[in-house]
Amino acid sequence: MAYPFIIRRWSAWAPGLQTQDDWQQFAAGRKPPDHQTPPPLQYAPKPLQRRLSPLAKAAMFVVEQCLAPGEQMPAVFSSSHGEIGKCLDMLNDLQRGEELSPTAFSLSVHNAIAGLFSIAYANRCEINCVAPGAGGLGPGLIEALGLLHAGYGEVLLVYYDEVLPDFFPSAGFAASLPFPCAAALRLALAGPGLALEFSPTSSTRQDGEQPLQLPAFIEFLAAEQSELHLGNGGRGWQWQKL
Repeated sequence: MAYPFIIRRWSAWAPGLQTQDDWQQFAAGRKPPDHQTPPPLQYAPKPLQRRLSPLAKAAMFVVEQCLAPGEQMPAVFSSSHGEIGKCLDMLNDLQRGEELSPTAFSLSVHNAIAGLFSIAYANRCEINCVAPGAGGLGPGLIEALGLLHAGYGEVLLVYYDEVLPDFFPSAGFAASLPFPCAAALRLALAGPGLALEFSPTSSTRQDGEQPLQLPAFIEFLAAEQSELHLGNGGRGWQWQKL
């Protein structure tokens, strides 16, 4: 069964890539440069910005391209590993016998970035966090479509992931990109925008977890290709532009 929806607006960021033209060039073979951070945020309060990790800044940057300051909207945040680097830092602190920082802990949990978003936008709407694992990009979109079908006019969907620390066996996880990546999509069921259909498929594809799938999805949005097929772990997804 296919599920139609509209992308009213979207934004994506990776080092050196922040416009649709950038992503089109990336799809043609240009690799993003190293050691680049997201542009300065325009709307997030300055005291809050000091608490943001590089991954949180990337997520907030793409959100700012899709929402006006203070705009209220239900949201879904999807990340395979969240702030896993902060979690590893705290485990290392424990190993050294050091006390944990309550602030560091609060900013390391899986819904930390979603919580910072709710503060920055004073958002009192429903916010869900998804850890899709082998499911890739599909679970986050399914959650967002569920909110739309529950009666919300628009929903914000945010994908984000960072590079796995060297401690983790990325070959075993098959989930680590060589650069962080974030994307935000403002979704609706009708109205102007990019019209797509989303459907599950029977697939034996092995495109990896969400971090590995996300650049391909962004390239699909920026380019002229009409269909995208992704899958992993026996789960397959198809997007088709209408």
